[in-house]
Amino acid sequence: MKKLFKNQNKKSKRKSTSFAKNIISLFIAHIFIKLIGFVNKIYLTNKQGFGDEGNAIYSSAFQIYALFLTLSSIGIPNAVSKLVSEKLAIGDTRGAHKIFKIAFVTFGMIGFFCSITLYLSAEYISCTLIQIPEAKLSLEALAPAIFFVSITSVIKGYFNGRENLSVGANSQTVEQFFRTVLTIVLVEYIARVTGLNTKIMAGAAAIATTISEIVCFIYLYKYYVMMKKEIGNEIRRSINYKYQRRRKILKDIFAVSIPMSIGPIIGGINKNVDSITIVRGLKKFITETEAKIQYGILTGKVDTIIAFPLSFNNIFSGILIPAVSSAKASGNFSNANRKIEFSILMAVLIGMPSAVGIIFFARPILELLFPNQPDGAILLQISAISIVFTMINQNVTAVLHGLGKTIITIFVLIVGVIVKVVLNTLLLNINPNEFILGGINGAAFANTISCIVVCLIEIKIMKKYINIKLNVKRVIKPIISTIIMMISLICIYNILLGIVSKKMSILISILITVLIYFAMLIVTRTFTSEEIKLLPCGEKIYKVLKLLKIYQ
Repeated sequence: MKKLFKNQNKKSKRKSTSFAKNIISLFIAHIFIKLIGFVNKIYLTNKQGFGDEGNAIYSSAFQIYALFLTLSSIGIPNAVSKLVSEKLAIGDTRGAHKIFKIAFVTFGMIGFFCSITLYLSAEYISCTLIQIPEAKLSLEALAPAIFFVSITSVIKGYFNGRENLSVGANSQTVEQFFRTVLTIVLVEYIARVTGLNTKIMAGAAAIATTISEIVCFIYLYKYYVMMKKEIGNEIRRSINYKYQRRRKILKDIFAVSIPMSIGPIIGGINKNVDSITIVRGLKKFITETEAKIQYGILTGKVDTIIAFPLSFNNIFSGILIPAVSSAKASGNFSNANRKIEFSILMAVLIGMPSAVGIIFFARPILELLFPNQPDGAILLQISAISIVFTMINQNVTAVLHGLGKTIITIFVLIVGVIVKVVLNTLLLNINPNEFILGGINGAAFANTISCIVVCLIEIKIMKKYINIKLNVKRVIKPIISTIIMMISLICIYNILLGIVSKKMSILISILITVLIYFAMLIVTRTFTSEEIKLLPCGEKIYKVLKLLKIYQ
């Protein structure tokens, strides 16, 4: 009996270490992925002949493509991850692999159908629905990617369920790298051949996206083949296997994936509220070309900058679903509760300084990243307010999904969409010269209010279903660190303005104040000793901090 408890204790420690290592490795991978993605977006926005109008064409097509992806695959990684982790938690390795095989075939067929549908409906969507006819070529170019994303999503979900999240991060790195390189090569070629035809350049960018998704699939499939022998050995040693008919497995997969997909579908509809309403609303007081440019600023530049800090939080939300699912299956929530509290804290620690920094330095950031197209400072400032609320909501939603409360999150998202539609309808028709939150600014404001409403509702729901205490006092220390960071940023920026160029001033200031912020988190002891020990080499870090008398 003692031996059993020792083994369980070792297993728990290994899981904590695995959790921490996954966070660090994924965090580093996401930094690299986002930096590559930034290069892609910066290149396109500053490219002569593409700019904000090209962003409007490509982004409008991409939002429709993303909506089709939600129908075919978005809920799948989390659904497969959840089901696989539950099987592995009880030692049923064979059952976990059977779920993967059935999901792979099923969603491959669904993805293929969605690809054909998008391709055939490209003209109607571009000309009638979003009223940007130039987007037809981009929609047709993106259509084949849906099939490949569907099957790669199943592979990612399987390895996530096995707590091997690094393979998904590596595949994203490969995909993003190829997308950026191919985009630059193809757009440059098309620009020379067609004489800066914006529509065809946007189509070339879409083709680059599709090819990169194919490369991503090849990478993941080869990894699976490499791991097949090890997986086979695990299956042969599988315990607690219980035979299930394919119909029953499919029923279980859809029972989890459909509710998980409905949430992203509603989120996709939420994004497409902009693509459908913005150009229509703005044409009432500006020209159609100007309306497209305004939409391109929001989706091409503002959304790209806002998505950068949000992407890091996806690490925590992705890890939380299998962690909470395993806890529910085993009945042991103590370890899961620590992960939930730590993940929500990290959302605040990342989101708060990101939001404040963007609000104060919106114009310099846009001038740094998009020197040829720097417009959109007010839009960026309004959108930045939503960062913290969106991050917290991502993690709370992941917890509710892990608990099997996905239907509840769907209703909350519907409330958010209703809020956005109502505010968009009211504000887009108002000239921003008459009211600052009118026009395109109204769309950004509507999205921010929608995020806040959804976040507050889901926090209340989570606390109802899980015994977790969110200590509001812990937010005070990050607030103090953020204030000191901003004072430092403003001072360093103004000092450097007299020494180096404006672009170098903001870049150096950000790098220095990021270090100051993290130093303040340590000095104010924002993390508990247990949370520090969760990190790789956490014991050694804790000993150093203890020697410095920061921790006792």
